[in-house]
Amino acid sequence: MTVIRRFLTATALALAASLTAPAAHAATPAAPPALSAQDRSDIARVEEHLNAVKTLQSKFVQVAPDGRQATGTFYLSRPGRMRLEYDAPVRDFIVADGLFLFYWDADMRQQSSTPIGSTLADFILRKDIRLSGDVTVKEVDRADGVLEITLFETKDAGKGSLTLVFQDKPLQLRKWRVLDAQGLTTEVGLINPRAGVPLDRDLFYFREPGRDRDQLNNPR
Repeated sequence: MTVIRRFLTATALALAASLTAPAAHAATPAAPPALSAQDRSDIARVEEHLNAVKTLQSKFVQVAPDGRQATGTFYLSRPGRMRLEYDAPVRDFIVADGLFLFYWDADMRQQSSTPIGSTLADFILRKDIRLSGDVTVKEVDRADGVLEITLFETKDAGKGSLTLVFQDKPLQLRKWRVLDAQGLTTEVGLINPRAGVPLDRDLFYFREPGRDRDQLNNPR
């Protein structure tokens, strides 16, 4: 199983639906937890912050459940578009083009895709981000200038949870952690994230690596 496939499975609630295995539990709607006035205020601040971020570029460090690390670059262009590209020697990548989310398995030279709306990648790619409705806030934690908000899928809490970790004052997304249905945690930390940067729209189209070159070398 490649790094990208492990990443997609572990971070299904954050960026994509699991493309390799069904959820471990049957769908069970969860009752919303009791939130304090401070919790609701912080949730509103996070919603406002996330909605203000239209484009974002950042290096990232991914720590897998077994402690292994991978690095790469994360690009976001809301609504609907994102790209995660791993540094060499990993050649896999994920791209969302506004309608579909694709991932490229370089070892197999295969791409898989699914409609964005059927994944929770849709959560961070929407035009209007809300931490309610099809996602439920489980917990809000504050400590030493850090704000953490833990979410789960409202209709199926058994799939796991996503924790968004923000630097507070000023508010800035710094990392996310995903606890999957098997109890395994994957963490992705952002390094020097830059919001509001111009991004080439070509980043957000799926193109099979080497395809154009191969076609030129083997014209029909």
